[in-house]
Amino acid sequence: MTIRLTVAGHDLTITPADGPAARDFLALLPLTLTLTDFHGIEKVADLPSRLSTGGEPDGTTGNAGDLRYYAPWGNLAIFYRDFGHAAGLVRLGAFDDASAVTVLRGLDGPTEVTISAVD
Repeated sequence: MTIRLTVAGHDLTITPADGPAARDFLALLPLTLTLTDFHGIEKVADLPSRLSTGGEPDGTTGNAGDLRYYAPWGNLAIFYRDFGHAAGLVRLGAFDDASAVTVLRGLDGPTEVTISAVD
């Protein structure tokens, strides 16, 4: 299974992680969310419900091209710049193509995104 993120005329693919949070995220798809910028590092969006984090590490790093879940706030985090270790950050997957980072960096203001699962 692959995740497709459609934003600003681009179809970007993500290979999902294999953990409880990623499985919960896949079960929510398809989703239409509004991405906003957070500190020039990541695009974030609120999810309609919290994801299961039982059995996940207590935290991880955010690298450019990562799809993460920030459990304390219950939001999606899509990194376009590297970020250090953060408690409560859970890996959901990673973009298949490095050009996705360029697309994300180029988004200006709140931007609607559609996220779907593709077999």
